Amino acid sequence: MQVRYLHTMVRVKDLEKSIAFYELLGLKETRRSESEKGRFTLVFMAPPGQEDCPVELTWNWDGDEGLPSDSRHFGHLAYAVENIYEMCAHLQKNGVTINRPPRDGRMAFVRSPDNISVELLQMGDALAPEEPWASMENTGHW
Repeated sequence: MQVRYLHTMVRVKDLEKSIAFYELLGLKETRRSESEKGRFTLVFMAPPGQEDCPVELTWNWDGDEGLPSDSRHFGHLAYAVENIYEMCAHLQKNGVTINRPPRDGRMAFVRSPDNISVELLQMGDALAPEEPWASMENTGHW
């Protein structure tokens, strides 16, 4: 039996804010579909060259009130980055809170506008500890 990864879906409250956040991570929109009958929009975003590993942003036009609130069962999205310090500085400069700073030069966590936890991992070996990250405290939950 063969299994193939397709995508991870997350519900979003503000489609444009969510797209902007994932663009800050370097993802690009790969496709979009809208359903007038179902009253929703699906936007697939992936890193360039990795279109087969998308995150699906699902935006319900009429909101999500009445849907089950079970987001605690969702862990996180994870992306490897070339330089974790540069990525965290880029995100921070654009208003994203670094919930778990990359004190170890290896791992950081941020949250999307919809409170989705996103893990950032350094490609290859961990970078040497560097300020301000090495002494930065956690902020909120990750």
